[in-house]
Parts: sequence; C-alpha cells; structure tokens
Amino acid sequence: MTIKKVDLLKFAVLAAAIASLAGCATKNYVRTQTAPIIDQTNTLNQKTADNNRAIHDTDERAMAGIQKAQGAADAATTNAQGAQKAAGDAETAANDAVHRADSLASVVAGLDNYQAVGNLSVTFGFDKSVLTADDKAQLDTFATNLGTAKSYILEVTGGTDSTGNADYNYALSQRRADAVVQYLATKYSIPAHKFYLIGIGKDKEVADNATREGRAKNRRVDIRILSNQAKTDTASSPTQGTGGAQ
Repeated sequence: MTIKKVDLLKFAVLAAAIASLAGCATKNYVRTQTAPIIDQTNTLNQKTADNNRAIHDTDERAMAGIQKAQGAADAATTNAQGAQKAAGDAETAANDAVHRADSLASVVAGLDNYQAVGNLSVTFGFDKSVLTADDKAQLDTFATNLGTAKSYILEVTGGTDSTGNADYNYALSQRRADAVVQYLATKYSIPAHKFYLIGIGKDKEVADNATREGRAKNRRVDIRILSNQAKTDTASSPTQGTGGAQ
C-alpha cells in the first residue's frame, strides 16, 4: 500500500513536470511565431508615421508654394494696374499738352490784334515767391481795370535777379508768376484761358543786376492787360477808322 502511494506520487510529479515542459514549449512556440508579426507591425507603424510626417511636410511646402505664387500673382497684378494708370496719366498729360499748345498757338497768332490797356509790376523778396499784403493790395487795384476790359488776356511774366543758376531761376520765376495767377483767378474768378504766363528767370532784366536796387527790381512779376476791343471799336467806327488810317 505504501509502495503504490509512492509510485502515484512520482507519477504525479512526473506528469506535472511534463505539463510544465509542455506549457513552456507552447509559450516558446507562440513567442517564436508572434515575434515576427509584432516586429512587422512595429515596422509598419513606423513607416506609417514617417509617411504621415512626409505628407504633412509636403502639404506645408505646397501651401507655402501656393501662397508665394499667389503673392507673386498679386504683385504682378498691382504692377500691371500701376503701369496701366501711368500710361493713362501719360496719355492725359500728352493730351493736355496738345490742348495747351493749341490754345497758346491761337493766342500768339492773335497777339498782333491786342494792345495793352493796363500794366503792373509786383516785386518779391530774395528767393521768395509768396505775395505780400502790399502785393495783393496792388493786384486788387489793378483788377479794377478788368471790369471795363473786354476781349482781353492777361500777360503774366515772372523774372528773377542774376543770383543762382539758370534752371533754378526759371523755376522760381514760374512760381512767382503762378502766385499772381492763382490770386487773381481765385479772387476775381478769371477763367484760365485768359492767362498767358511764362517764367523767364534772369533772361530779361529790367534793371542792373550789379546793384542791390537793380536786383530788387528784377525780382518781379509783370502783368499786362491786353485787349483787342479798341481795334474792334476803331474798325467798326467810320470816323475813327479814317483817323486811324492817317
């Protein structure tokens, strides 16, 4: 009875050992079979992550390229619009120049029919082109002649002394003439076509530039009222016409 118990115990230990060995073998087998799958899965996950990063980077580069291209397109459109506007402005300026030339030609062609019916000179300080209160008062008195003048133009000539270079003096004399024209046109509503103005710089002196007094006189604007009304009246009157022929 005792021997059988010992044999059974041995058998149980042996069975347990065999079962244990079988379990280990099963685990090793499973591990051996699943390890490559796990490694492959990890590799695929890494590749997927890399691909996602590559796609994201590509998207970012693509968006940056699109934005850059859009910016270039916008800049090109702006430049094209600027060029078109510049061309339009140039055409307008050219047309204005042609109109001014035509108007001036018509005025010059008829100057022989005009004669002076009033004149004034206003002077300016050194390198100045702003009218003083005294200048404006003189122009106000002069403008009273415009009420009786008909078919007239205003000849406005700006001048300078001999100090400085020629180009600067031309511009300065033009600014002085412009100041007179602006004052008369604004205050007395004289239309632009009534003015014939020019800046002659130091080209035509009215006094000796070697003296201070002479230079002061040359810094001036000469204004003349030219009208053809007198000649028209003379031509329409037989008595005056006869007298005019003598």
